[in-house]
Amino acid sequence: MNAKYGRDSGVSFYSHISDQYDPFYVQVISSSEEAPHIIDGLLYHETDLQIEEHYTDAAGFVDHVFAMCHMLGFRFSPRIKTVKNNNLYTFNRSLQTPLNFMIGGTIQVKKIKEHWDDLLRLTSSVRIGTVTASLILKKLASYPRQNGLSVALREMGRIERSLYTLKWIQSPEHRRRVQIGLNKGEAKHALARAVFFNQLGEVRDRSYEDQLHRASGLQLIVSAIVSWNTVYIERAIEMLRSKGMEIPEAYLQHISPLGWEHITLTGDYVWNLKQDGTVNQLRPLRVKK
Repeated sequence: MNAKYGRDSGVSFYSHISDQYDPFYVQVISSSEEAPHIIDGLLYHETDLQIEEHYTDAAGFVDHVFAMCHMLGFRFSPRIKTVKNNNLYTFNRSLQTPLNFMIGGTIQVKKIKEHWDDLLRLTSSVRIGTVTASLILKKLASYPRQNGLSVALREMGRIERSLYTLKWIQSPEHRRRVQIGLNKGEAKHALARAVFFNQLGEVRDRSYEDQLHRASGLQLIVSAIVSWNTVYIERAIEMLRSKGMEIPEAYLQHISPLGWEHITLTGDYVWNLKQDGTVNQLRPLRVKK
């Protein structure tokens, strides 16, 4: 059962996209478990990207993800839909602030100290790939509440989540930057849906390997379109500049290579008709260049 996709069985293609619009990692996941897979794409993408900050929608707003990203050296910046529903956690129970209505409790510093070595071992294991981040986060989420390591990681996450919530409230510039990053992802999803027209977004492969091949193929086509558009946008800019038009570099960051209106995704079906209106012959499918 998934609140967004209904009761039918299904999977999702969970992809990561860089700030240069290029998808660099894709996974086939259950439609109800996005958060544990966030860090997989940041660590195991096997590209030359040096990732510093990661944007995600509200589905990734999880204490364990905040903690793991901080331990691994990433800035985790999810979008916050409603601030009033997010609790802040402090070190001092008697602290009096204008945000007292948001304070949900205190940080259990003792738990973090007791399991600090375990947290370091966990982080090292995830970074070198001994265990994937998604697997260990799922296991920690399923542990009983009194599990020491899970509690320590949660408390670390509460510290980072509280600091991030305050930053979200105080910085309109940060909110705009996160929204711009998420808009790039949504534009990429729109292109992927347009390309995946044959089965209307339905994945009918039964095995995980076949599903992953289909997801990777879709990513490859999207990457090819992004590369194609980037090359021709650059040529268009060079041509305009050669004719004396002034195009500041600051404007170029607002140009997206994710458009597909000029690409014939389905090809052209050409029918030769006789004078009486009957079909003479059907020419094969032809795709515009």
